[in-house]
Amino acid sequence: MSWLKSLHIRPKGSSPTPSNQQPSPPIPPRPAAKPPPTADNDSDTYPDNTTLLQTFEWHTPSHPPPTGSTHCPSSHYALLTRLLPSLPPLGITTIWLPPGCKSNTVGSNGYDCYDIWDLGEFDQKYARATKWGSREELADLIKRAGEVRVEVMWDAVLNHKTAGDRVEECWAVEVEDHDRRLEKGEPRKMECWVRYDFPGREGRYSQKSWGSEDFSGTDWDQRTERNGIFKIIDDPATYPKPPARQASGGISRFARGKPPPPPVRPGRDWAQDVDDLHGNYDFLMFSNIRYTSPSVRDDTFAWGKWMLRSTGVQSFRLDAVQHISYAFIRDWIAHVQACNRALRGKEALIVGEIWTNEVRRITKWLDTVGQGVKCFDSPLLYNFSRISQDVTSGSKNADLRTVKRDSLLAIRPEAALTVVGNHDTQAGQASHTPMAAELRILWYAFTLLRAESQPCVFWGDLYGTQGPLAEGPTCLNAQGRTLLPSLMLARKLYAYGPQIEYFTDAAVVGWTRAGGKGREGCAVILSIGKKGVEHCVRMQIGIEGETWVDLMGGRKVLIDEEGRGEFGVVGRGAAVYVREQAGGRERFPVEWDLEIYRGR
Repeated sequence: MSWLKSLHIRPKGSSPTPSNQQPSPPIPPRPAAKPPPTADNDSDTYPDNTTLLQTFEWHTPSHPPPTGSTHCPSSHYALLTRLLPSLPPLGITTIWLPPGCKSNTVGSNGYDCYDIWDLGEFDQKYARATKWGSREELADLIKRAGEVRVEVMWDAVLNHKTAGDRVEECWAVEVEDHDRRLEKGEPRKMECWVRYDFPGREGRYSQKSWGSEDFSGTDWDQRTERNGIFKIIDDPATYPKPPARQASGGISRFARGKPPPPPVRPGRDWAQDVDDLHGNYDFLMFSNIRYTSPSVRDDTFAWGKWMLRSTGVQSFRLDAVQHISYAFIRDWIAHVQACNRALRGKEALIVGEIWTNEVRRITKWLDTVGQGVKCFDSPLLYNFSRISQDVTSGSKNADLRTVKRDSLLAIRPEAALTVVGNHDTQAGQASHTPMAAELRILWYAFTLLRAESQPCVFWGDLYGTQGPLAEGPTCLNAQGRTLLPSLMLARKLYAYGPQIEYFTDAAVVGWTRAGGKGREGCAVILSIGKKGVEHCVRMQIGIEGETWVDLMGGRKVLIDEEGRGEFGVVGRGAAVYVREQAGGRERFPVEWDLEIYRGR
């Protein structure tokens, strides 16, 4: 969600209703999480590896059906439906769909959500379909996914709303950007676009309308036509005025060391159980949803159950979770899990997005919500970027052995979903994370072939990105062929069994997967060394006399009498070795169709 921080889209928003403020509830003890499954269990064979594919990038083109139509072959949903049969053979088990709720404009990617109950079904906000397609096309896509045994993850935007239908007068006070606990000036009446009637939907699925009592903040005052961070509050006449020291003042606030936290305003305020960046990180953008509103809570619970039952999605990515009441989101997850167990007899995959390089912020959320949820391992991605930049600049600090340092994968691997890139980190985005293109094959080999990793592959790396800073597919070999599909297939076929690491050199690291239980293993080696120079790691795997072959480049290694081999890789490259007789080796290198947008 970081891409939206700099945007100020003016929403447009039924009559005011009295505030029914309730204080943020205390966070109760988290439910005990089930122990994660281990690879070395008592079953006769290792279960198939799972891989998630993010099915979009920021500039993904899509031409949804016009109002009056239900289908268009150029919509993104239609494209995904056609591509689906090609994904399971590579090992894709779940696809992550973009947020398909009705948004501010038909061209929006969905993170500026207007109505979560409208999935491209109602004529609202100048169109029936969303950017990605119509409700009917979504149904076709999910049906096809079921036929090829791929699960569907929905990108849930629950932190905020935008594009209200009418303005409403409400009390608000501006706060400091650097510390949202500090108020600037005096409270005053503002006109905010926080009335939501959803006239195009006419009460179908949900009869709730929204007003100022359902929000804790907004970023636009229509009366003064000014942007800012405005905290929506109760009428100050009904509550005591906060102490004067809460007003912002220059550096004198810090003259005698770190000041105590400002008092919480009586009545309505920010949620207190959120990330503490900027003092209180409840507000991110647009109109910030207040989950102490009983009707908001009930409506969002009902939506989660409805999504599971009516659409067929089986899992959720939760956008910007550090900005949402931790107690609410934990209760919502528990509700969704109970619904999915009743419906499908298993728990749903729930993944939270907390974009930070501080792993403690992620583990704090995980410890609060519990229930086996996962988070994207953004600190690991930042490590990829750090090492990449060190290599590019020629820094002596470049060290592959530090790749997992202070990452979620290092301290909470069962909760880590590993990524090399996404729609927020691609070129041109607010959270663009620079990474040398030639080294992305190392990071994908790392995320896809490690025993402790649960990987997510980015659409832009597999098919390339569009837009003003368009980039082609990554992980290219000398002939310009992308090796990412080959790495994905290697995970599906060979990344099984106990893992032994050989992390003794800053420039070259390796590990082996022993296979077993009817599964093949592999030997992987990565190098950030000098280009064109062969680097080797002596590793133990296989039996004397076996020949192991590199799936990425065709090199061969003979296993000696000690059960070891000298596994080589060219500098700034990755190699994946398997037995010469391993089943499926004839499928490498994978032929991959990159011209998915042809004919548009």
